[in-house]
Amino acid sequence: MILLLVRHAHAGERDSMQWPDDTQRPLTRRGREGARRMARRLREQRLIPTLILASPWCRAWQSAELLAAFSDAKALPVELGALAMTPAIAPIARAIGPQDTAAIVALVGHEPWLGQLASLLLVGRREALAVDFPKAGVLGLEIGELSRGQAQLRFFLRPKQEKRGD
Repeated sequence: MILLLVRHAHAGERDSMQWPDDTQRPLTRRGREGARRMARRLREQRLIPTLILASPWCRAWQSAELLAAFSDAKALPVELGALAMTPAIAPIARAIGPQDTAAIVALVGHEPWLGQLASLLLVGRREALAVDFPKAGVLGLEIGELSRGQAQLRFFLRPKQEKRGD
């Protein structure tokens, strides 16, 4: 299966006056447009998610909804609290469940946890690999069963690349 690790799009700076609970901070207009662009790019590359799991935090959830809508995914996002904390493979694997080898599963979450998850899946340890994971970035992994050190890097889409057409 292809595993898409998707960082939420731009949500602006933290503002405790406006959002005392940072989990409620929404995407900005810039963030919504960035998420739409990246979703369309995935669709153009035929990387349409068959399952979308998202952190319940507002900015990740909104990013997941835009991913579903603008990639033409038939799947609606499903909440997964494990994407809003230090990564652990077991709860993520349970949520993904058995998948066909052609499945494309998107995990929409936050930094530093997505970078740590990528490191865990690629090299077996959370802190072994530093990933410069931009907002709205998508890291694509090929993996059979979700387990430590078993993934292979397929691609890393960064929003600035998208703007240049690289």
